[in-house]
Amino acid sequence: MALLLPFTDTTCDRVLPEVRRVLDAHGVVALPTETYYGLAVRPTDTAALQNLMELKGRPTDKPILVLIGSPGQLPQLVRSISPAAALLMELFWPGPLTIVFPAAPDLPALLTAGTGTIGVRQSPLLQLQHLLRHTGPLTGTSANRSSEPPIDNAEAVQRALGAGVDLILDGGHTPGGLPSTMVDARDRPHLLRAGAFPTDLIRVSLRRQGYELSS
Repeated sequence: MALLLPFTDTTCDRVLPEVRRVLDAHGVVALPTETYYGLAVRPTDTAALQNLMELKGRPTDKPILVLIGSPGQLPQLVRSISPAAALLMELFWPGPLTIVFPAAPDLPALLTAGTGTIGVRQSPLLQLQHLLRHTGPLTGTSANRSSEPPIDNAEAVQRALGAGVDLILDGGHTPGGLPSTMVDARDRPHLLRAGAFPTDLIRVSLRRQGYELSS
């Protein structure tokens, strides 16, 4: 049975030692995001990524998105930032917008699924931002087994994933709803997935700067 710890603005610092202990042991942490609960491991830890894939039953040909605490953490994950990507970051981060970048060359193949790209998001959830600033980037794939619906509370994560999760940070019920919107911003911006962030707002904002959002 996974350990559950309360995760709020006032408990962030108290959970950090336990989070670090689990991550150092190649473990998996479940935590709340601005939509659903996610599963967090270090994106450079191949053993932890393998544990994550087995826990979810996730195909190895699907890349895993990464959450960051601030844009300053991007250089360790991405090879370059296009002008369109920089604009999206400036306008819409933190927020439920996942931006796809060219991946840094030394990232594990399990993370990128051999695509050469990586999806990154800066969550607007304040306690999550705080945690990530101390741990560094962590994966944010949904806390459910592949093909099953996403989960919006800690107790349901524990029931669904059991001992496969080493630690659950209980932030109460998350808002749920649509997953993050996803845009490939490597060259010409391309909508990969409509979601929680309004596509029309992205399209209009990009057009003002001379970019067209294709789909």
